[in-house]
Amino acid sequence: MRILQLHCDEVEYKPVKKEIPTAEDSSTEIVHINEAILLLISVEKEDDQSVVNQCIEAMKKAEAQLKCSSFIVYPYAHLSSDLAPPEEAKRILQNIELRGNDLGFKIYHVPFGWNKAFSVRVKGHPLAEQSKIFTKIQSEQSSEAKDKEILSTALKAEDTLRSQWFVIDLEGNLVPVTDFDFSSWKSLEKLKNYETSKVRAVQQIPPHVTLMKRLGLVDYEPASDPGNMRYYPKGRMIKSLLERYVTQRVQEYGGVEVETPIMYDLEHPALKSYLNRFPARQYLVRSDDKEYFLRFAACFGQFLIAKDIRLTYKQLPLKIYELTRYSFRREKSGELVGLRRLRAFTMPDCHAIVRDLDQAKEEFAKRFELSQSVLKGIGFESSDYELAIRFTEDFYMQNREFIASIIRLHGRPALVEMWKERIFYFVLKWEFNFIDNLNKASALSTDQIDIENAERYGIEYVDETGKKQIPLILHNSPSGAIERDIYGLLEKAASEQKVGKAGTLPVWLAPSQLRLIPVSQKYLSTCKLLSEDFEIDHIRVDIDDREESVGKRIRDAEKEWVPYILVIGEKEESDFSNISLRVRGKGEMKSSKDSLRSEIATHISGKPYIPLPLPKLLSKRPSFEMTTAE
Repeated sequence: MRILQLHCDEVEYKPVKKEIPTAEDSSTEIVHINEAILLLISVEKEDDQSVVNQCIEAMKKAEAQLKCSSFIVYPYAHLSSDLAPPEEAKRILQNIELRGNDLGFKIYHVPFGWNKAFSVRVKGHPLAEQSKIFTKIQSEQSSEAKDKEILSTALKAEDTLRSQWFVIDLEGNLVPVTDFDFSSWKSLEKLKNYETSKVRAVQQIPPHVTLMKRLGLVDYEPASDPGNMRYYPKGRMIKSLLERYVTQRVQEYGGVEVETPIMYDLEHPALKSYLNRFPARQYLVRSDDKEYFLRFAACFGQFLIAKDIRLTYKQLPLKIYELTRYSFRREKSGELVGLRRLRAFTMPDCHAIVRDLDQAKEEFAKRFELSQSVLKGIGFESSDYELAIRFTEDFYMQNREFIASIIRLHGRPALVEMWKERIFYFVLKWEFNFIDNLNKASALSTDQIDIENAERYGIEYVDETGKKQIPLILHNSPSGAIERDIYGLLEKAASEQKVGKAGTLPVWLAPSQLRLIPVSQKYLSTCKLLSEDFEIDHIRVDIDDREESVGKRIRDAEKEWVPYILVIGEKEESDFSNISLRVRGKGEMKSSKDSLRSEIATHISGKPYIPLPLPKLLSKRPSFEMTTAE
């Protein structure tokens, strides 16, 4: 159960429309309540009486803290992607109301299964806004069943791992985080706090979730396992463009693309050994009396291919690439919110087979710069992320100057996690971490120097003397998960909105890059001809031909974050050399058709192209709206 608790001066709501067949009967009159604690509640699948008990205890505590005994029990489905069936959710909420009444609380009942218009005025004290998560208290029997979950040795070790934390400067010097002055490095301090606390659960809804729904990009899929999302046409187009762009960049770097299965034999000797060296929870599938696991990276298939290749030193480094749609990790449910952390995700995964540590270092630096370039092409500046680098103490002592050279490529201090001994398969790893609006860190690009898996999988190459040798392997994702890139772009836009700027997506990713608005139907044919002219240059143009006022159509385009808006009337029809153009984030300015074409070209040059994901005429478009009831 997830609850957003608000101590309010007043709450007003009005039931608008039934959203499920079993919605409760209700009037559609406005309800106004003064001085109450509003509980916005999402009931989740496994919630039971133990969760009700926790909720009641929290209400008792709230009454004591806030000196208020009036509670509004408000069904609110938007805090979770793992909702209980409607009848079960209704029963749980009724139980909370009954228990609250028994305790003498004033309980206000809000009808279940309705879309509601509502407004609140929240008090301004420090305890006025609180979020809470309650989970089922397991019985001994269910705890035993949970213990049977297959957890890798690395995953168990990660939970108890004791690390040394430092900040590393551009000369390779380590400063304990307790001694480092973070006053000029606030974002790095947030990364340090996140990593050292090891608290991964999300206590409130991050801004990108609101944006991904409002922009009609992505939504939860209630009929699937949590952490599996549905993509609407605009979101699918953005995701596909990112997939194509990253693949294009890896191929330019020299990656050779392969495709491998998504499930593997749990008892395969090399795979079973590797599972215990990778900190991830697996999905298991049973078929023909055998157990298989769903891949959580492209390593398995790529390593098995490399084992069967006849390699010599002349072919190294060999760069094998796959865009895994999908990789699967059974992340904890409390960590699954929006696009930040998923159970099924798209990962561009490029492994390099290298002959020795010297070649590994050389390739490692190239891939670091490739990753910086890929993120910049997507729409991230270097100031949008922080570097974390992880290594063993021995590796640092023997390779200090090389590590310092990587830090200098980054251009500013980085966070270090150092281990006394190696418990993973790698000796060096880095990540670019995006810090979001809730101060959560999420890894985008990453690379590792793997010293174990070539031998584990039987990967060999022949050196200059004709002898067989065991190579090293680098594990790089130049962008990180594609879904996480979308999350980062939306969180970045949300942070810009917080300081009064217009939220935007990079122009090359905008579903509509130019919107034409005819003043009347008289100019619709002109808009169509103009759109075809721009489309020759692979610019996505749509036309708002709806019977709405020009002002409303402009506002709607701005709500959709369309980068360029052009109103077509009598003046524009006869002369395209001096047009009034609305540019997102800049306002109205004078331009010309050719100047506009050139400006958009600067944003989309070198990027992949996909046509409009929806019909060109807005009057022909279906509406992709969330239908989950509150």
